[in-house]
Amino acid sequence: MSATTLETATPGRALRIGLWVAQALVAFVFISAGLYKLLTPIPQLAAAMPWAGQYSETFVRAIALVDLAGGIGILLPALTRILPRLTVLAALGCSALQVFAFVFHISRGEAEVVPLNIVLLALSLFVLWGRNSKAPIAARQF
Repeated sequence: MSATTLETATPGRALRIGLWVAQALVAFVFISAGLYKLLTPIPQLAAAMPWAGQYSETFVRAIALVDLAGGIGILLPALTRILPRLTVLAALGCSALQVFAFVFHISRGEAEVVPLNIVLLALSLFVLWGRNSKAPIAARQF
């Protein structure tokens, strides 16, 4: 393999590895947050996240389900290669959710959680960009 071929092949591999790492990180955070919000009693949850005690339990649990769906969707379809385009849609949804979370937390004066929203937004947008155009996952052929 020539040096030119190696140079052009490396960025593609690095990009694919970076995308898998980003997908795993986003999935871990969203699934963890979703399970925490879904399974923790509201009084305990409100001690860690004050907003959870100020909104209806239905709203809090719905956010938990959205988190779970985003976390599962950003990784599982690409991993199984079953409907991998769902990964792109999940990345879009995770990005939108982080924009809303950013606005929500800023409006409540909770600036300390905004850096996490920004990191998750950046990772989600990276997955959206990468899996949509630069390194899409091919669907499994049955």
